[in-house]
Amino acid sequence: MIEAIVSDLGGVLTTPLLGSFQRFADHSGIGLDRLGTAMAAIAERDGENPLFPLERGELTEADFLGALGAELDADMTGFADHYWDGLDVNEEMVAWLGRARDERGLRLALLTNNVREWEPRWRAMMPIDELFEVVVDSAFVGLRKPDPRIYELTLERLGLPASACAFVDDLEHNCEAAAELGMHAVWFRDTAQAIAELDQLSQPSRSQR
Repeated sequence: MIEAIVSDLGGVLTTPLLGSFQRFADHSGIGLDRLGTAMAAIAERDGENPLFPLERGELTEADFLGALGAELDADMTGFADHYWDGLDVNEEMVAWLGRARDERGLRLALLTNNVREWEPRWRAMMPIDELFEVVVDSAFVGLRKPDPRIYELTLERLGLPASACAFVDDLEHNCEAAAELGMHAVWFRDTAQAIAELDQLSQPSRSQR
């Protein structure tokens, strides 16, 4: 039986991220394929996807959007506004986590790949500090999933071994990295499926009852 759940933010506690990119694409007229091509061109030139240094806090939001806009020959003004306006809270998932904490005594941590300038936006969406005792934001620790060091940092802050924790994320490779460290990984495909898997992990076995 697990003692803690480590949850991703975007795509797990919010609606899917693709909808936010689509919202900006619809507003700007820049198709998702063009955005993807531009990101790939920057990655080929600079040696890594520009999202990676952005999410490690090594690149400012303005510099990221400036480089992307230059590659696209387009104005990226308003990207963040449209991105966040396209996200809603996954109320069912947030409520379940709250019950798991209050009724089962599970400890909760948040582990998110994010952008430094976006912290006020996502903290305003839900009661982060009331729900989670540990919050690890990639942009403030200089590490991002699936780097094993960011999982190890989260476990260190919880004071728990990997085997005592479940990890839930909407990206399969992030889950694979957590599983390699010994965490119980739940690849989020939809809310009902994720809750069912977490329920199974957090219920005592018959031998423990």
